[in-house]
Amino acid sequence: MHQADSADIQGADQERRAAAQPRSRTLGHVVQCDGARAIVAASISTEEVALAATWTVGRLISINLGSTRTVGLVYAIERPKRVWEEDGSNPLAIFVELIGEVRDLDGKQIFDRGITQYPHVGAIAHRIRNSDLRAVYDLGGRRSVVIGHLSQDNTIEACLAVDDMLARHFAVVGTTGVGKSTAVSLLLRKMIEVRPDLRILILDPHNEFAPSLPDHCVRIDTNSLDLPFWLFRLEELVEVLYRGREPVAEEVELLRDLVASAKYLYRSPSSVLLRRPTDMGAITADTPVPYRMADVIREIDDRMGQLEGKAERPYYRQLRARIDAAINDPRYRFMFASRLIEDSIHETIGRIFRVPSEGRPVTCFEMAGLPSEVANSVCSVLARLAFDLALWSEGTLKLLLLCEEAHRYMPADPRLGFAPTRYALSRIAKEGRKYGCYLGVVTQRPGDLDPTVLSQCSTIFAMRLANEHDQAIIRSAIPDSSASILNFLSAIGQREAIAFGDGVATTMRMKFEQLAQEFLPGLKDDIDRTEDPAGAATDSEEIRLASIVSRMRNGGQREKLKV
Repeated sequence: MHQADSADIQGADQERRAAAQPRSRTLGHVVQCDGARAIVAASISTEEVALAATWTVGRLISINLGSTRTVGLVYAIERPKRVWEEDGSNPLAIFVELIGEVRDLDGKQIFDRGITQYPHVGAIAHRIRNSDLRAVYDLGGRRSVVIGHLSQDNTIEACLAVDDMLARHFAVVGTTGVGKSTAVSLLLRKMIEVRPDLRILILDPHNEFAPSLPDHCVRIDTNSLDLPFWLFRLEELVEVLYRGREPVAEEVELLRDLVASAKYLYRSPSSVLLRRPTDMGAITADTPVPYRMADVIREIDDRMGQLEGKAERPYYRQLRARIDAAINDPRYRFMFASRLIEDSIHETIGRIFRVPSEGRPVTCFEMAGLPSEVANSVCSVLARLAFDLALWSEGTLKLLLLCEEAHRYMPADPRLGFAPTRYALSRIAKEGRKYGCYLGVVTQRPGDLDPTVLSQCSTIFAMRLANEHDQAIIRSAIPDSSASILNFLSAIGQREAIAFGDGVATTMRMKFEQLAQEFLPGLKDDIDRTEDPAGAATDSEEIRLASIVSRMRNGGQREKLKV
């Protein structure tokens, strides 16, 4: 009984000390609380307007309850009568969302999410202490990196638990021009610092990330990509041959049989005399076995010459024309250029996924020169290989697949996009963390992204979003009681973000570090420039134009100099 009385006296003393604090920190008193939110009544005069600016909308405040201090987010302030008195005081209503509690333990401030002791009517609300603010965003000893500072107080670092962010995937969303690519580049550099074992594959549709990681990445584009056609599954190959158009079912069924026969022939060259092998064992059109496209074409020609195949002859003829068109298209050199068909899958995978890394663990797959009709198939192959590689390495290889403009490959409408790509990326999102295969999603339109994939991202960096539908999608994904902070999504500044999820201690509004000028992402023009001091047009402009036209005709390949 004596101990209970002593505790009550101590709590009363703490509250009296809080009441005696400077007017610059005092905000007002709680007049209403419903368990999730509270209303604080305050009154300020014209002379105190400058002090009131320290606890405006979007800032955290503290409500003193003696042994604990309840932390709340100010999400609205209003003058009940909506008039301002120049002389005298002006009563205010301050609306606060309750986030958690700070308590003192052995001389250290500890923050816990959730509320165990609700503010009572009359409890004093005040500007949050710097030590309490640090406790709110403390990661509790988890391995972390500094990615910026709090918007509320630039003396407090914004920290990120990289391991937790990767283990359950992450997303960066924001409209065009808010610094999204710069933020992603910063995050990648921080990951490499603390996770040198991590391999990163960036699906880069705008060729912009390589300049920001010059010491860590290798670039693969349409000129250097080597992804043989036999690595493609049937659906992926059909997408290439039909160039995004609706495939002909009869032709696809014929191709399924032709590819399986060609794979069997590669495995058993002695069976060349068997025109149509009857027992091919477990080999199907999707078995990862090399084969020769020449064998497929030869089989088509043989079948068209047979009398019993007259009904199927038009389908064979169309299929042969599609294959010839793809083989002869310079944009598809990365698939069909290799004259020697050999089982070199380990070399292909090793180069793309940096095994060994040789000090450069990042691959920037630059897709700007890739035909749009084949981009889906290539992304499907790479995502499938990433998952399989992590799976069969039994956890020894850690991979991050960063998907820029992810709404292209995983659209919300299941009728859009390419089904194999959607499946491959969704498989990483749902199962990848078990095997060390992680997914990073970057998009400017989260409303157009498959909600299943976004729901698998446990850490989200939400930058400025103007579209109400996009805001609603992010609001539905926030996991705790800090939903009111998302009301600021349409108004946050450049390089600012609202971060929430497993990678941060609690929902925070923060500003990313400024990257050095030489590491900013963007297009690098690799076309030689000759500048005339007088500014007059020279013949060099015609030469450059001819070079550009030549590259257009050759699918991006540079013309070799004739000696």
